[in-house]
Amino acid sequence: MSDVILKTEGLTKYYGGLHALDNANFELRSGEHVAIMGDNGAGKSTFVRQITGVEQRTRGKIIFNGQEVHFKGPLEAREAGIETVFQNLALADDLDVPSNLFLGREKIWLNLGPFSILDFKGMKAATEAALKRTAVKIPNLANTIRNMSGGQRQCVAIARTATFASKLIIMDEPTAALGVQETAQVENIIRTLKSNGEPVILISHNMRQVFDLVDRIVVFRRGRIVANLKKSQTTGEEVVAYITGAKTAPEFSDAA
Repeated sequence: MSDVILKTEGLTKYYGGLHALDNANFELRSGEHVAIMGDNGAGKSTFVRQITGVEQRTRGKIIFNGQEVHFKGPLEAREAGIETVFQNLALADDLDVPSNLFLGREKIWLNLGPFSILDFKGMKAATEAALKRTAVKIPNLANTIRNMSGGQRQCVAIARTATFASKLIIMDEPTAALGVQETAQVENIIRTLKSNGEPVILISHNMRQVFDLVDRIVVFRRGRIVANLKKSQTTGEEVVAYITGAKTAPEFSDAA
């Protein structure tokens, strides 16, 4: 059985005459951590939006867990086992940690339709287990998200993602707005996901972070994948050269 979790073939997205994504061929294997890099407008976020069903592709195939998929929206992608941490986090500021982890997927103690009683005890226990599994440290689960630091918010978002992602986690610039200590905490969580064998796609502009955390680097430029590099066989200078267009690779292996 193939260990390829995600594969795209000729994935393309046009917005009118704008080719935001053009013929993207990509593979991610079980347990692998891959970084997607590129300048603003290079096609990174467009690529993720096609995979997660936020937008519908113009053409191409998405094969997830051995099956070709056509997600009509993010909910279908989530149900299939793909969880994404977007830059805006999508957290509810006035709710506590367990309520955010189970937002939209609440545990029910007594099902009475619109008057159902939630299983707060079960959600709290599951939250504690999820935080332990991902090495997230939140001192007080009863705190609302509004009263947490940026780093704690990001950790909650990642813990939620890791709790429900049965097959794939995607992170879009998870430390872009964080300080040094908070960034280190989030990076430790990503390392924990690696040790747990959970595949991750990491979108990041942070070269140091990428070389610390991933196995492979895929570079987008002007909507196309222009490089697919094993971390151990490349340098930051080479990656930057591909990002800027100073170096081009007309042919390269679609899977490292």
